[in-house]
Formats: sequence, structure tokens, C-alpha cells
Amino acid sequence: MLFSKSMSEKTVGSVQMANGKVTFRQIQLNTYSFAIDGLIIDAGGSSLRSHFLDFWKKQSIDSLYCTHIHEDHTGCADWFENQLAVPIYLNKRSIPEATRPGKYPIYRKLYWGKRKPFHPKPMPEHFSSRTQDWTSIYTPGHSYDHTALLNKTTGQLFSGDLYVQTKTKVAMESESIPEIIQSLETVLTYDFKDVFCCHAGYLENGRERLVAKLAYLKETEEHVLMLHEQGLPIKEIQSRLFPRKYPITFFSYGQWDSKHIIQSIINHA
Repeated sequence: MLFSKSMSEKTVGSVQMANGKVTFRQIQLNTYSFAIDGLIIDAGGSSLRSHFLDFWKKQSIDSLYCTHIHEDHTGCADWFENQLAVPIYLNKRSIPEATRPGKYPIYRKLYWGKRKPFHPKPMPEHFSSRTQDWTSIYTPGHSYDHTALLNKTTGQLFSGDLYVQTKTKVAMESESIPEIIQSLETVLTYDFKDVFCCHAGYLENGRERLVAKLAYLKETEEHVLMLHEQGLPIKEIQSRLFPRKYPITFFSYGQWDSKHIIQSIINHA
């Protein structure tokens, strides 16, 4: 298989951003790493290590904070541990998983490479960087350990994979749409304006984008439950609400599929 890889960099205010992309045929996946005030937020996928290193080596780094355990966010965490010896922070729920080699499907390994073990510390609820104060916000749904990072000094939210896009059309089998709804409601109780997403990058009018995603998911939840109460099977609900088929569904052998959106809503009802 021929995978092409690329990297681009951008600065928005005080935030420096590196965006790594991996493309195979019509499927392109990307992930961001952010640098701000001595912190690195998320460590990319190991398949992009050489590209990200060019970015990280230009930074003055005190610590690494990972929003969650997925390999496109922790794939190079072992480099920070072994080469820089800086502390790494991760939600306490996934620390045991981090200390073992990453286990995930082959298509994800093809895109992101193999995550090596690393040894993070539990992410504190409140912490400080060189000049700024931060709060970590537990926001499960996309993953069991997902954590957003709020820069209270600047009003910037680093949302990990809580946003990604406004209108979610496919989800992983492990995701929970009702939990994501609750997490969006939680994060919107905090004061912020700018949002930095690990797949969509900098979001102009970020708070409004999160509000729009919340409204879309709640509407989707309502429609799913209504059709389910009418006795329609999941396949029929899927054909009505999500008629389009996406390449990622076939490439991932069904791990990414719109039916998982429906199933997670029904399971939670």
C-alpha cells in the first residue's frame, strides 16, 4: 500500500500548530499537535514521527499533555519520555493502557503506526504552565478517558476529539453519542471563545461551533429514539437518517459506521 504523508505548520495568536496528514487513495486522516507556553498538547501518530520532530525540536518544551489514549494523540509520547525526559500527563483512567504497547485494528496501524509504551502521570484538574493557568475537563464519549484542556488565562479550549466536525455522520463502535452530548454540555459551562480541535485545527467562532454540534447531536438523538419507538430496526433507521455510505466504513471493516451512532443512542435510552 502506498501511503503519502505531509506536514504543515501554522500559528494562531500564541498557539503554534503542526498538522500531519496521512493519505491512502480517497481516505485522508490528519492529526494536530499544539505548542503553547512550554506545553505540547497531543503527540501525533508514530507514522508521522519524523515530520512532527521538525516541529517539536523548534519548541521549548516543559511537558506533554495528551487529551486521550488514542494512537493519533499518543503515538510519539515515548519520544518525549525517552529523548526529552519531560513529564507526560494523561487521564488517570488510561494510564495502565499507556504502559503497554497499543492494541488497535490493523487499518489504524497502517495510518498511524504502532504506539510504544510510555509512562504518564495522572492529569491534574488544575495546573499551570510558565505564565498561564489551566483546567482539565473530563469529556468522555469519544473515548473513555477523553479530556479537554482549558487555558483559563487566554480563554482557549483545546478540545481533543470532542468536536472534529459539526454534523457527525459516522462513529466508532466504542463511541457513545449520549456521552458526547453530556460532555459538550459540560464544556459549554466554562468560559472560552477560541477552540483548537485535534483534527479540524483552529475553529473560528469555536464556541458557536460546539453549540451547533450539540444541537445537531440532540436532534439526531431525538429522531433516532422516535423511529426506534415506532418499532423500526436499526438498519431502517440508518437508511432514513444516514443514507450515504462513506469509504471509511469499508476500509475500517465497519468499525466506523453510522449504525454505531444509532446503536449508542438506543443502548443509552
